[in-house]
Amino acid sequence: MTAQRRVQARITYQRFFRRYLKLCGMSGTVSEAAGELHAVYGLRVIKIPPHRSLRRRHLGTTLHQNANRKWRQVIERAREVTQAGLPVLIGTRSVAASEAVSERLTAAGLSQHTVLNARQDRAEAEIVARAGQPSRITVATNIAGRGTDIRLAPQVVEVGGLHVILTEFHDSARIDRQLYGRCARQGNPGSVEAIVSLEDELFQHFLGTFASVIQRFGGAKQGELLRRWAQYHAERQHARTRLDTMAQDRRLEKQLAFAGSGE
Repeated sequence: MTAQRRVQARITYQRFFRRYLKLCGMSGTVSEAAGELHAVYGLRVIKIPPHRSLRRRHLGTTLHQNANRKWRQVIERAREVTQAGLPVLIGTRSVAASEAVSERLTAAGLSQHTVLNARQDRAEAEIVARAGQPSRITVATNIAGRGTDIRLAPQVVEVGGLHVILTEFHDSARIDRQLYGRCARQGNPGSVEAIVSLEDELFQHFLGTFASVIQRFGGAKQGELLRRWAQYHAERQHARTRLDTMAQDRRLEKQLAFAGSGE
């Protein structure tokens, strides 16, 4: 039996990072959080232009009424793209979704694919190393969005680079952009598209029946409108939670001031 574990002390991320005398950072997807970074840490966000010209092609968003239609198109797109000799990275929001996609690919005769999620963390480097080979299909959670360069085979560069399919929008547009950023790195070509449905968690949680009303008017523009609206509300909710936590931290600090500095 292991020893009993107790919390001896606690500290918020905001207070922890503000203890540093010098605080800075770098990210390719930090612009969305510029306001909060300035409010909490007093940091300004400065954009640095890319070292090489971006050659990424965004093929837009396809919005389906239900998940079955979405997954059917995802499988068909994976088949079409790999037949052209391009590797495909299919991004999912959860481990369960990645394994469900794997089952659908196998049922469709596309058994030569690899799954990258929390269950394959030891083999991550090897999986990423092979993801840029011709006609390779890699299914991944957002574990694949961590600044990794997927090296492309020379013949892949010639036919258009890695193709990324996003199958569900995240609460934050930053995470979506991290997935998109797996392709067209270091001046290489690449392409991305989003294939989503109204049954996805983001739409159901933050839009509800309103999503169905807008979708009746159809079209990619409506899908983009839904994404922006849902992510706006999701990010506001999460930001409010973080600010409330910081406010509570400050209240506790004042209430316990009689005991001296808590640091």
